[in-house]
Amino acid sequence: MAPNLADLVLSNSEDPMKPVEYKVRPVDPPKPKIIKGQPSQPQYQWKIVWRNVILFLYLHPFAIYGLYLLVTACKIKTIYWVLALVFLAGQGITSGAHRLWSHRAYKARLPLRIFLCILQTMSVQTPIYDWARDHRVHHKFTDTDADPHNAKRGFFFSHMGWLMIKKHKDVSTKGKTIDLSDLEADPVVMFQKKYYLILMPFAFLIPALVPWYFWGETLWNSWHTAGILRYTYSLNGTWLVNSAAHIWGMRPYDKSIKPTENYLVAFIAFGEGWHNYHHAFPWDYKTAELGNYRLNWSTGFIDLMAKIGWAYDLKTASLDIVKKRIKRTGDGMIQVKEDIDTLGREHEDCIWGWGDEDMKEEDKEDLRVFNKLNTE
Repeated sequence: MAPNLADLVLSNSEDPMKPVEYKVRPVDPPKPKIIKGQPSQPQYQWKIVWRNVILFLYLHPFAIYGLYLLVTACKIKTIYWVLALVFLAGQGITSGAHRLWSHRAYKARLPLRIFLCILQTMSVQTPIYDWARDHRVHHKFTDTDADPHNAKRGFFFSHMGWLMIKKHKDVSTKGKTIDLSDLEADPVVMFQKKYYLILMPFAFLIPALVPWYFWGETLWNSWHTAGILRYTYSLNGTWLVNSAAHIWGMRPYDKSIKPTENYLVAFIAFGEGWHNYHHAFPWDYKTAELGNYRLNWSTGFIDLMAKIGWAYDLKTASLDIVKKRIKRTGDGMIQVKEDIDTLGREHEDCIWGWGDEDMKEEDKEDLRVFNKLNTE
């Protein structure tokens, strides 16, 4: 006969009134079933932007054809015109959208802001507001999923592929943390943003019509050289800063980040290839330690504007702070011979430029400002 449950409980307890304490063996929670090859988290889904894909497929072969026409069929005035357009549109990006509006590395009078806005519109690389917003996000979250052209996703993606697919959700979510109040307070920037779709077609029409109207160049030649070739060169010059200058070159100022010093990119992009320095000191108007203009024409342009009073408060890093950064975080390619104090905080958060709330106080105090004015 089976034992009575009450008898069993009483037999295991010395005091019939005291509850029995059972020792329960802990049971591990069930482990999730993992299927080989299946990602543990939802992956980013590519959504192709076919409009941009078709545009790039059109631009590049016809840009090569435009180069052929430029050297074989165009008048000498057209060649000079195309070169001038390349430089001027480049200044709209480098001196304007990049160094002035993205990084606040210097200040500009209204005439210069209007002039740079016209040049930046001529480059046809989205409105200044969008360009500066994306670039600040790039600096703040470099080489992460929040970086619009994350170099860790390969050369093609960081060069042009990022424009051929929808942005990663982190770009927009983390991008909302970036302060854009200075751009919103600039009437020049906001005017261009509001009327960009109306202004943008003139960036193609006027450059192409000038050679045809003023010195009798054929409209076919003008369109493919002053229009397509010039625009495609401008795009790829900017893209190379995002791709090649994040892969090939030295890292003498900060070896922990991907941006490099790339001479070829510096030449093509008018001084934007000194990219390791630029990410270490994004508020420096020169974007380089170099003091000459040989591979940094944009610095020469800004200095010229400073001489005529249109540019002022040009910010640059002091020699002492550059030396400290080289010794603290550099890859050793530049040797600092002087005995200097190397104490200081290690490289921490990235910043997008002057005005970033995470900028170190020591950097703010130990900088040089040229052509400083007391009034805005």
